[in-house]
Amino acid sequence: MKQLKDKISVITGAASGFGRELAICCAREGMHLVLTDVDEKGLQDTVGLLPQSTQTLALKCDVAKAEQVEQVAIKTFERFGAAHLLFNNAGVVLAGPLWATTLQDWEWVFGINVMGVAHGIRSFVPHMLEQKSPCHIVNTASRAGLVPVPGGGIYCASKHAVVAMSECLQLELEAAGAQIGVSVLCPGFVNTGIAEAARNRPAELAATNPLGARFLSTGHDERIRDARFSAADIAQMTLEAVKAGRFYILPHPETREQIENRMRDILDDRNPRAGS
Repeated sequence: MKQLKDKISVITGAASGFGRELAICCAREGMHLVLTDVDEKGLQDTVGLLPQSTQTLALKCDVAKAEQVEQVAIKTFERFGAAHLLFNNAGVVLAGPLWATTLQDWEWVFGINVMGVAHGIRSFVPHMLEQKSPCHIVNTASRAGLVPVPGGGIYCASKHAVVAMSECLQLELEAAGAQIGVSVLCPGFVNTGIAEAARNRPAELAATNPLGARFLSTGHDERIRDARFSAADIAQMTLEAVKAGRFYILPHPETREQIENRMRDILDDRNPRAGS
């Protein structure tokens, strides 16, 4: 997708972080926006940062709920008649050793990080196929979807799933002869606010890993604070990748070395090394 002006962009997790910055970048390109999040105030704050000329539809949506994502799709096509660029971006994180995780940890993280992407694909791709016009899907994964991070087992598992889903989707769309590109975004440490995602965690899924706090506190805040790129930087890189039709979006150069180390460990039958 080289031409974005007047196209329709759908962004989940748009109340903060990458979602907010993607909205700003897309508005700058002259796109019309459908923005979703569970955080209604943050969503309205994002809308307030956009040019007044931007046509925007802001909808509260829990991407873990298939029926809510389907309603976003219905309202998108009622309002704009099309969807050209889909960012399955909503995500949450938690930490702690796998043996201390709760069932509710798994349900919360996989509901948003994995099923949120699945619901977006199921609700929007059939319509995109019918449009018979260039479209693109960006699924937000993480460097943790490519390398192991101790203390991040659930998060890594969810983001590895997003990478695999994206790769399969790309191959399936190619086989179908579709005019739909796919990218998977795999950033390292960036200050997006995702570490505070638990503020929106449903009460019925509140039981969390009792050993998680010390994993998040061990250098995590410092690495976020000292991050090389801002969320705005990553958003701009992502839009450039969409225009160029690139699948893997790896903003942090060190990620490539970590991937190479992991592949070498697999091929040489060595134990895994930690990513970060």
